[in-house]
Amino acid sequence: MDFLDAIKAATREVGRQNLPEGPARSVVLRRSLPVPADDVWDALTNPDRLARWFLPITGDLRAGGQFQMEGNAGGRILRCERPTELVITWIFGADIATTTGSEVHVTLSPEPDGGTELLLRHVAVVDPALWEQYGPGATGVGWDLAFLGLGLHLSGGGLDDAEGWEESPEAQAFMVASAESWGAAQLSDGAAPEAVTAAVANTIAFYAAEE
Repeated sequence: MDFLDAIKAATREVGRQNLPEGPARSVVLRRSLPVPADDVWDALTNPDRLARWFLPITGDLRAGGQFQMEGNAGGRILRCERPTELVITWIFGADIATTTGSEVHVTLSPEPDGGTELLLRHVAVVDPALWEQYGPGATGVGWDLAFLGLGLHLSGGGLDDAEGWEESPEAQAFMVASAESWGAAQLSDGAAPEAVTAAVANTIAFYAAEE
Protein backbone atom coordinates (compact mmCIF):
# COMPACT_ATOMS: atom_id res chain seq x y z
CA MET A 1 0.00 0.00 0.00
CA ASP A 2 0.98 3.64 -0.33
CA PHE A 3 1.40 4.73 3.29
CA LEU A 4 1.11 8.36 2.25
CA ASP A 5 -2.55 7.71 1.44
CA ALA A 6 -3.13 7.55 5.20
CA ILE A 7 -1.80 11.11 5.50
CA LYS A 8 -4.17 12.31 2.80
CA ALA A 9 -7.12 10.45 4.34
CA ALA A 10 -7.02 12.47 7.56
CA THR A 11 -7.61 16.14 8.36
CA ARG A 12 -5.68 18.02 11.03
CA GLU A 13 -6.41 21.05 13.16
CA VAL A 14 -4.41 22.96 15.75
CA GLY A 15 -6.07 25.12 18.38
CA ARG A 16 -6.20 26.37 21.93
CA GLN A 17 -8.34 25.28 24.83
CA ASN A 18 -8.48 25.84 28.56
CA LEU A 19 -7.97 23.08 31.09
CA PRO A 20 -8.24 23.51 34.88
CA GLU A 21 -4.43 23.52 34.94
CA GLY A 22 -4.24 26.49 32.56
CA PRO A 23 -4.18 27.42 28.86
CA ALA A 24 -3.62 24.38 26.68
CA ARG A 25 -2.83 23.48 23.08
CA SER A 26 -4.90 21.02 21.09
CA VAL A 27 -4.22 18.82 18.09
CA VAL A 28 -7.19 17.30 16.30
CA LEU A 29 -7.05 14.38 13.87
CA ARG A 30 -10.13 13.27 11.93
CA ARG A 31 -10.53 10.31 9.59
CA SER A 32 -13.29 8.20 8.06
CA LEU A 33 -12.98 4.44 8.49
CA PRO A 34 -14.95 1.94 6.35
CA VAL A 35 -16.25 -0.16 9.26
CA PRO A 36 -19.06 0.26 11.81
CA ALA A 37 -18.50 2.16 15.06
CA ASP A 38 -18.74 -1.03 17.14
CA ASP A 39 -15.74 -2.49 15.31
CA VAL A 40 -13.69 0.70 15.72
CA TRP A 41 -14.62 0.85 19.40
CA ASP A 42 -13.55 -2.74 19.95
CA ALA A 43 -10.22 -2.09 18.20
CA LEU A 44 -9.64 0.90 20.48
CA THR A 45 -10.61 -0.76 23.76
CA ASN A 46 -10.05 -4.52 23.45
CA PRO A 47 -6.57 -5.25 24.93
CA ASP A 48 -5.95 -8.14 22.52
CA ARG A 49 -6.65 -5.96 19.50
CA LEU A 50 -4.84 -2.89 20.86
CA ALA A 51 -1.66 -4.95 21.15
CA ARG A 52 -1.91 -5.90 17.47
CA TRP A 53 -1.95 -2.37 16.05
CA PHE A 54 -0.68 -0.10 18.84
CA LEU A 55 0.82 -1.35 22.12
CA PRO A 56 0.07 -3.82 24.92
CA ILE A 57 -2.05 -2.30 27.68
CA THR A 58 -2.60 -3.22 31.32
CA GLY A 59 -4.84 -1.85 34.06
CA ASP A 60 -8.43 -1.48 35.17
CA LEU A 61 -10.03 -0.79 31.79
CA ARG A 62 -13.30 0.81 32.79
CA ALA A 63 -14.53 4.29 33.70
CA GLY A 64 -12.58 5.47 36.74
CA GLY A 65 -9.80 2.93 36.21
CA GLN A 66 -6.14 3.44 35.39
CA PHE A 67 -4.19 2.06 32.44
CA GLN A 68 -0.61 1.84 31.23
CA MET A 69 0.56 1.43 27.64
CA GLU A 70 3.77 -0.61 27.42
CA GLY A 71 6.72 1.76 27.02
CA ASN A 72 4.42 4.72 26.49
CA ALA A 73 1.80 6.81 28.29
CA GLY A 74 -0.56 5.83 31.08
CA GLY A 75 -3.55 7.56 32.57
CA ARG A 76 -7.05 7.43 33.96
CA ILE A 77 -10.26 6.62 32.11
CA LEU A 78 -12.47 9.67 32.67
CA ARG A 79 -15.40 8.70 30.45
CA CYS A 80 -16.26 5.54 28.52
CA GLU A 81 -19.52 5.49 26.53
CA ARG A 82 -19.61 2.58 24.10
CA PRO A 83 -19.45 3.00 21.14
CA THR A 84 -19.26 6.77 20.83
CA GLU A 85 -16.98 8.48 23.36
CA LEU A 86 -13.77 7.78 25.26
CA VAL A 87 -11.95 10.38 27.39
CA ILE A 88 -8.67 9.58 29.13
CA THR A 89 -5.72 11.36 30.66
CA TRP A 90 -2.46 10.78 28.78
CA ILE A 91 0.58 11.03 31.04
CA PHE A 92 4.27 10.21 30.52
CA GLY A 93 6.65 9.44 33.37
CA ALA A 94 4.54 10.78 36.25
CA ASP A 95 1.95 9.63 38.76
CA ILE A 96 -0.94 8.70 36.49
CA ALA A 97 -3.31 8.57 39.45
CA THR A 98 -2.99 12.28 40.25
CA THR A 99 -1.29 14.02 37.31
CA THR A 100 -3.55 15.98 34.95
CA GLY A 101 -3.10 18.58 32.23
CA SER A 102 -3.15 16.18 29.26
CA GLU A 103 -6.36 14.61 27.94
CA VAL A 104 -7.27 12.58 24.88
CA HIS A 105 -10.88 12.74 23.66
CA VAL A 106 -12.03 10.16 21.10
CA THR A 107 -15.42 10.48 19.41
CA LEU A 108 -16.93 7.96 16.98
CA SER A 109 -19.77 9.06 14.69
CA PRO A 110 -21.65 6.74 12.30
CA GLU A 111 -21.56 7.76 8.63
CA PRO A 112 -24.36 7.24 6.07
CA ASP A 113 -22.40 4.59 4.16
CA GLY A 114 -22.01 2.41 7.26
CA GLY A 115 -18.52 3.63 8.07
CA THR A 116 -17.36 5.67 11.04
CA GLU A 117 -15.79 9.07 11.52
CA LEU A 118 -13.03 8.92 14.13
CA LEU A 119 -12.14 12.22 15.78
CA LEU A 120 -9.22 12.39 18.19
CA ARG A 121 -8.52 15.56 20.17
CA HIS A 122 -5.41 15.70 22.35
CA VAL A 123 -5.45 18.70 24.68
CA ALA A 124 -2.43 19.41 26.87
CA VAL A 125 -0.73 22.16 28.83
CA VAL A 126 2.55 22.39 26.93
CA ASP A 127 5.85 23.97 27.90
CA PRO A 128 6.03 27.09 25.66
CA ALA A 129 9.66 26.33 24.79
CA LEU A 130 8.73 22.83 23.67
CA TRP A 131 5.86 24.15 21.54
CA GLU A 132 8.18 26.73 19.98
CA GLN A 133 10.69 24.00 19.15
CA TYR A 134 8.33 21.37 17.70
CA GLY A 135 4.86 22.88 17.35
CA PRO A 136 2.06 20.31 17.02
CA GLY A 137 4.29 17.79 15.26
CA ALA A 138 5.79 16.33 18.42
CA THR A 139 2.38 14.91 19.32
CA GLY A 140 0.76 14.89 15.91
CA VAL A 141 3.22 12.59 14.17
CA GLY A 142 2.76 10.02 16.91
CA TRP A 143 -0.99 10.07 16.47
CA ASP A 144 -0.63 9.83 12.68
CA LEU A 145 1.43 6.68 13.20
CA ALA A 146 -1.29 5.31 15.49
CA PHE A 147 -4.00 6.10 12.94
CA LEU A 148 -1.95 4.31 10.27
CA GLY A 149 -1.74 1.20 12.41
CA LEU A 150 -5.44 1.32 13.22
CA GLY A 151 -6.44 1.74 9.59
CA LEU A 152 -4.30 -1.22 8.52
CA HIS A 153 -5.69 -3.34 11.35
CA LEU A 154 -9.31 -2.56 10.49
CA SER A 155 -8.68 -3.44 6.83
CA GLY A 156 -7.32 -6.83 7.85
CA GLY A 157 -3.70 -5.92 7.21
CA GLY A 158 -0.71 -4.74 9.16
CA LEU A 159 2.93 -3.81 8.82
CA ASP A 160 5.02 -6.65 7.42
CA ASP A 161 7.86 -5.95 9.85
CA ALA A 162 6.42 -3.80 12.61
CA GLU A 163 9.57 -4.10 14.71
CA GLY A 164 11.82 -2.44 12.14
CA TRP A 165 9.31 -0.56 10.07
CA GLU A 166 10.02 2.89 11.55
CA GLU A 167 13.56 2.74 10.13
CA SER A 168 12.36 1.91 6.60
CA PRO A 169 12.34 4.49 3.77
CA GLU A 170 8.54 4.23 3.64
CA ALA A 171 8.25 5.08 7.33
CA GLN A 172 10.68 7.97 7.02
CA ALA A 173 8.66 9.41 4.12
CA PHE A 174 5.45 8.94 6.12
CA MET A 175 6.80 10.82 9.14
CA VAL A 176 8.15 13.65 6.98
CA ALA A 177 4.74 14.00 5.29
CA SER A 178 3.03 13.94 8.69
CA ALA A 179 5.30 16.65 10.09
CA GLU A 180 4.68 18.82 7.04
CA SER A 181 0.90 18.30 7.31
CA TRP A 182 0.95 19.37 10.96
CA GLY A 183 2.98 22.40 9.90
CA ALA A 184 0.22 23.31 7.45
CA ALA A 185 -2.35 22.98 10.25
CA GLN A 186 -0.23 25.19 12.52
CA LEU A 187 0.04 27.77 9.75
CA SER A 188 -3.76 27.74 9.35
CA ASP A 189 -4.01 28.42 13.09
CA GLY A 190 -2.16 31.71 12.55
CA ALA A 191 1.43 30.82 13.43
CA ALA A 192 4.22 32.79 11.75
CA PRO A 193 5.60 31.03 8.65
CA GLU A 194 9.19 31.15 9.92
CA ALA A 195 8.13 29.57 13.23
CA VAL A 196 6.29 26.80 11.39
CA THR A 197 9.26 26.11 9.12
CA ALA A 198 11.58 25.76 12.11
CA ALA A 199 9.13 23.55 14.03
CA VAL A 200 8.62 21.23 11.05
CA ALA A 201 12.37 20.90 10.55
CA ASN A 202 12.89 20.07 14.22
CA THR A 203 10.08 17.50 14.17
CA ILE A 204 11.51 15.81 11.08
CA ALA A 205 14.94 15.73 12.68
CA PHE A 206 13.44 14.08 15.78
CA TYR A 207 11.30 11.46 14.03
CA ALA A 208 13.04 10.88 10.73
CA ALA A 209 16.69 11.88 11.16
CA GLU A 210 18.96 10.46 8.47
CA GLU A 211 21.56 7.99 9.68
